[in-house]
Amino acid sequence: MNKTKAGNARGKYTLEFKLEAVRLVKGGQATPVTAKILGVPVQTLGNWVRLNDKGQLKGAGDKPVSAEQMELARLRAQLARVTMERDILKKATAYFARESL
Repeated sequence: MNKTKAGNARGKYTLEFKLEAVRLVKGGQATPVTAKILGVPVQTLGNWVRLNDKGQLKGAGDKPVSAEQMELARLRAQLARVTMERDILKKATAYFARESL
């Protein structure tokens, strides 16, 4: 990991990891949610999406990501999406239950 001016560690991610993160965002997952699940800064994920759109996304290769880590990231994103959908449905059910009274 590289050190930034402030002394914080800077992560390096493989191209596969970045592409998976971009795929999640393009698949409808909110950028802040995806960033939190994957443990990367929101701005970094936004940069990856922008660079991918331009065809300039590159990987560092210093931080290997195993197939299990990729699957875990995918499952966490899916869980977050399903949880959000469930919460929306709960609120809608409560709203319509009040309206019918």
